[in-house]
Amino acid sequence: MRGLCGQVMWNTAVHAEFIHDHADYGFETPSVKFNWRTIKEKRDAYVRRLNDIYESNVKKAHIDIIRGYGKFTSDPEPTIEVDGKKYTAPHILIATGGRPAVPSDSEIPGASLGMTSDGFFDLEELPRRSVIVGAGYIAVEIAGILSTLGSKSSLLIRQDKVM
Repeated sequence: MRGLCGQVMWNTAVHAEFIHDHADYGFETPSVKFNWRTIKEKRDAYVRRLNDIYESNVKKAHIDIIRGYGKFTSDPEPTIEVDGKKYTAPHILIATGGRPAVPSDSEIPGASLGMTSDGFFDLEELPRRSVIVGAGYIAVEIAGILSTLGSKSSLLIRQDKVM
């Protein structure tokens, strides 16, 4: 659901930009304050509610959800083994998810002081300053969102020149 969280945060930044431009359209907005905790709580509740709806719909469709680490077996029928138990079905969907790899401090000094893009969604408050390492779309979106919402943001790119 990180994609949905990202969309909510992107929409939050869009609203901040609209507010910034209100005066150009004749609107007087003398005192508008942004509260990170409010959007975090509302975003997290929204995602939890959608997750519950999705899971309910899957159950209504008589689809079994099996959580754990799985692997295909060499059995003649399509079979997957999850935590020591085998499951066979004509159709098996594996939603792998993913976790970012975090380098050690010996590989990159200071790496333990940072967070992955997943950590962005765990932030309890808007950082006053932020440095985002990378030039992929997630890094660029997070830098834009943080900057628009008031964090002094920098984007670091590993190459000598930008293409």
